[in-house]
Amino acid sequence: MQLSEQEIIRREKLNTLRSIGINPYPADLFPVNHTSKQVKENFEEGKKVILSGRLMSVRDQGKACFAELQDSEGRMQLYFNRDMLCLGEDKTLYNQVFKKLTDLGDFIGIEGELFMTKVGAQCVRVDEFKILSKTLRPLPLPKTDEDGTVYDAFNDAELRYRMRYVDLVVNPHVKEVFVKRTKLFTAMRTFFNTAGYMEVETPILQSIAGGAAARPFTTHHNSLDIPLYMRIANELYLKRLIVGGFDGVYEFSKNFRNEGMDRTHNPEFTAMEIYVAYKDYNWMMEFTENLLEYCATQVNGTTEATFGEHKVNFKAPYARVTMTDAIKQFTGFDISGKNEAELFEAAKSMHIDVNDTMGKGKLIDEIFGAKCEGNFVQPTFIIDYPKEMSPLCKEHRENPELTERFELMVCGKEIANAYSELNDPIDQRERFEAQMALAEKGDDEASGIIDEDFLRALEYGMPPTSGLGIGMDRLIMFLTNNPSIQEVLFFPQMRPEKKQIELTEDEKHIIEILKANVGISILDLKLKADLSGKKWDAASKGIAKHNLMKIVVDGDSKIVEYLGK
Repeated sequence: MQLSEQEIIRREKLNTLRSIGINPYPADLFPVNHTSKQVKENFEEGKKVILSGRLMSVRDQGKACFAELQDSEGRMQLYFNRDMLCLGEDKTLYNQVFKKLTDLGDFIGIEGELFMTKVGAQCVRVDEFKILSKTLRPLPLPKTDEDGTVYDAFNDAELRYRMRYVDLVVNPHVKEVFVKRTKLFTAMRTFFNTAGYMEVETPILQSIAGGAAARPFTTHHNSLDIPLYMRIANELYLKRLIVGGFDGVYEFSKNFRNEGMDRTHNPEFTAMEIYVAYKDYNWMMEFTENLLEYCATQVNGTTEATFGEHKVNFKAPYARVTMTDAIKQFTGFDISGKNEAELFEAAKSMHIDVNDTMGKGKLIDEIFGAKCEGNFVQPTFIIDYPKEMSPLCKEHRENPELTERFELMVCGKEIANAYSELNDPIDQRERFEAQMALAEKGDDEASGIIDEDFLRALEYGMPPTSGLGIGMDRLIMFLTNNPSIQEVLFFPQMRPEKKQIELTEDEKHIIEILKANVGISILDLKLKADLSGKKWDAASKGIAKHNLMKIVVDGDSKIVEYLGK
């Protein structure tokens, strides 16, 4: 492993600490009794406090230093005075341990007394100091000048997502997103529990990937010697519990879909699904309005939220628009009574990318997604979907071509999906068989397996039920004004990290010459490198092996081109 100069120095300090009898990773409890926030909110001069956290800055004034300690709730200014910290003749703790062997980013514990500085800043005069954990890599610390301009910001998205642990330390505002995420889950649980519904858990590994139209991740159970699927939805298991006699159940479930990744999709995501017996989708619309109004208020203190250029208000009630009317409004095309061929031609005429594997439901979904979805900014219920789009949904009580379903649109994205649940086992079997036909036709999102156990459960009888699913990641995006799902996931899925190429000093020397001399001949490069024949051969072969240079023949000359960045 090649170490940077800073990393080498920190390891040397680590060894020095051990050599003078200081354990840089002590095991014993450190008796913290305050956080930085508690100190600031209940400041009292002369009060004794014990704090711990990362050392984030030091302003050296010789025999004294001002420093900043960052804990889980903010920063606190510290004052280190050599003679106050080291009361006797031995000044090692200040002169060597603190000033020479402690680095920015190290975890330290301090005990001290609160006082107000001459400029009116709250501060802790440190009486005792202890290293709690020595850091071996320097933090990428942003700097802010007097005008508020930030330099050296840690803002590269890939690095931030890959090293979230660093992102949270140096970009404190990021933490607030995840605090609000937890507030959202807490608010939703409170709303459901107050209504008398029970939180449950259902299997993540399933023998049939059901409850949604999506491509699953597959695995194999060695002991049972059967294929298993990572959960794409928990719907069918929750309905089994309604069959079993529960009046209302809900679950926050980790779902997994082996599909594309973009700013609003991650292969692993969190959904909330709730099922309530003896209700329909009209009741569920009102329930959803009240739920989201409550959650928005609990998370942000208001029903209003900003998302990009839009101001969104989650105050109930929300507009209701049928799927048919939405498509008619934005395309002029009426989908009522149209067959698959007519829908296919209509989509093509609208320049929508469609193919022969798509049935009626998928075609209508593509038309709505391409031409209508983005027009709904304020929370809007799109209701009464065509039957082909909703294989688990009850037929509409007034129109047999439709189902009693709604999706909630906000800023052009779906954040909730709900049904009057299908509880007719014969109808359900026919819907499953239609899905199998689509799978055989080539639709890789349609289920090619009938869940016989779920059908058996329905045959034992499921009461009239309404169900709701909410994409929790997408909802918190709207409530925190984050356009990317990666910003609201602690650890979003990433491509494998490229291995850092390790170069010898001779290889680095040659590369620096190549960077400074574009189109240099191989003879000139050898002269400038000034290496022995053996060293040249080894270094040039190493660089070529890493695909960092190539030789181009130009007439009688051989030109070396650098292929790195």
